[in-house]
Amino acid sequence: MSQQINLFNPVFLKQKKHFSAVTMLQALLLIVLGSMLFYGYAVYQVKMLAKQTAEMNIRYEAEQKRMVNYINEFSPQRAQQLLNDELQMVEVQASQQEALLTTLKSGAFGNTQGYSEYLRAFARQTVKGLWLTGFNIGGDGAQLSLHGAVVNPQLLPEYIQRMNREPVMRGKTFAALQMKLPDAANNQPPLGYVLFSLRSVAADEGGK
Repeated sequence: MSQQINLFNPVFLKQKKHFSAVTMLQALLLIVLGSMLFYGYAVYQVKMLAKQTAEMNIRYEAEQKRMVNYINEFSPQRAQQLLNDELQMVEVQASQQEALLTTLKSGAFGNTQGYSEYLRAFARQTVKGLWLTGFNIGGDGAQLSLHGAVVNPQLLPEYIQRMNREPVMRGKTFAALQMKLPDAANNQPPLGYVLFSLRSVAADEGGK
């Protein structure tokens, strides 16, 4: 006769371990912290993408404006308009320059040739025994004075006649003549020379 003996004892079974409240709270906090970090990173990425999108939109609008300006600038109508405007500007400038040249040639501004012709005239008309020590030219040459020295006063009329032959002296006459002996004490030419001063005015003023 056999007999079964039950050796099973519930004490020897593997007991299941359940999480404690503290452990579950810590896990929950970790999950929340991880979610917050992920959310913050996602918000940052969204902001960066929004910024890049705005910059791309601005660049796109700028390129669109440049394209429109380029098309307007180099379109046949625009090119023709630019040429017409430039042509009108050149015509206005040419007209102004021509008017200015006409005014200058008319002599309305007085002497426009400078004083080089006077210097050439003084250089051409030389008389032996007479030399210039200075001259003054006023305005357009209407007021002209010559200063010099001469060994013989009789040479002055010849010098005046020669100067009157110069084109630059046309319309002018010598209206005043002063002569005096030099003063050797003031470094003037030596004795035996006579100092002279001629002053000329326009012909119409000489008759007044």
